[in-house]
Amino acid sequence: MPAPDAPQREAARQLELRRRMREVETDILARAPEHDLEPSLDRIAQVMELLGDPQRSYPVIHVTGTNGKSSTTRIIERILRETGLNVGRFTSPHLHSLRERISIGGESIPAEKFLAAYDDVLPFIETVDAASAAADGPRMTFFEVLVAVAYAAFADAPVDVAVVEVGMGGGWDATNVIDAQVSVFTPVALDHQHFLGDTIIEIATEKAGIIKADAIAVSSVQDEGVLAVLAERAEEVGARLTVEGVDFGVLTRDVGVGGQQLSVRGLAGDHEDLFLSLHGTHQVHNAALAVAAVEAFLGGGEQALDDEVLRGALMDVTSPGRLEIVRRSPTVLVDAAHNPSGALALREALEEEFTFVRLIGVVAILKDKDAQQILEALDPVLDHVVVTRSSSPRSMRPETLGALAAEIFGDHRVTVIENLPDALDHAGALADDGGGVGGGVLATGSVTTAADVRMLLGRNEV
Repeated sequence: MPAPDAPQREAARQLELRRRMREVETDILARAPEHDLEPSLDRIAQVMELLGDPQRSYPVIHVTGTNGKSSTTRIIERILRETGLNVGRFTSPHLHSLRERISIGGESIPAEKFLAAYDDVLPFIETVDAASAAADGPRMTFFEVLVAVAYAAFADAPVDVAVVEVGMGGGWDATNVIDAQVSVFTPVALDHQHFLGDTIIEIATEKAGIIKADAIAVSSVQDEGVLAVLAERAEEVGARLTVEGVDFGVLTRDVGVGGQQLSVRGLAGDHEDLFLSLHGTHQVHNAALAVAAVEAFLGGGEQALDDEVLRGALMDVTSPGRLEIVRRSPTVLVDAAHNPSGALALREALEEEFTFVRLIGVVAILKDKDAQQILEALDPVLDHVVVTRSSSPRSMRPETLGALAAEIFGDHRVTVIENLPDALDHAGALADDGGGVGGGVLATGSVTTAADVRMLLGRNEV
């Protein structure tokens, strides 16, 4: 019998890759999820030490904050790639695939490289799991395993620099087994209080833990108390703190077609007539923060970036699931806002940059989030809200969320539909009511909601 030809062999190889990837994903997902984390660096530090500390073989820019972390991380990474560097990027959570979280050279890590890195780290993970179990401790979590895979993959590539978003918090976040040259802080607000603390000062104290000795910390505009916490940490470890509005910032901003025109002041110079292909005032501030972070990294804050590099990067940057248009006629937007400050930023962007005659919300919120404040933030911009549930097992029951929404929007502006596909169809019909001119749909409330709607509309890649 003749040997299979090359296309058949490749098809068989791809099939085996998909099978193995599903198997590994199942094994990783069987661990404690990222919302049920273990606040300790002990286990991940042990694994990295057994591996030879690969995370110390490349420089790192570390990004924390409450909202805007993923977008800022993506902007930093895109600028660095425009300078010619091979960049690793670690973000969370993912929209559709675990591999999205680990990017090398602007692309999600291929299945082969993900599996190779996983196979490299697994024996050491199992060693640490066994030692922890012997002491009545937990296995490594889902998130800790992904951090180990990412850091090993970046070393193997190798990358010239990694841009790493924290999962939650900072000091004890599993990503914090690095000594980042630049630490970046997006706005700090209340979220994940059951892990990070009930006050903004407690949360800021935890996040400040990513500032390392002799580093440069780059912060967005913050509450006065937050800045005091960051300044104290920087002084304690001998780092330099730079702050938006003092050391860098947005000079001008105008809404444009498909994005925004802006000029920014970096740490080392002004950059004018830039175009950012993202929506919302918050994204302009994320861009200014990213420019300052890159200038801090490449030249210690003393060498201005080339404007053509910035133009090429900012006009091309993407942030899937963040005020993203995923369909036209009617326009369907998805946004991963999942806390009150995120919902407020979303509302402001809608008010400034979109002119819908009617806007229908499709809202599904996780049960551990502040649904009331999220809904109150969106009330002024939604003509009607269709309450539903996402695919997350943590999604709030539609009946419960619907009753809360009715108190805020009024019964006549709320429809409860259990099934998300049906809710999206109903919202589209409401947006089209009266001829469909100027109507739109906004799907929001959680990352899972944004991901589910993207997938329903055929956007399953990032």
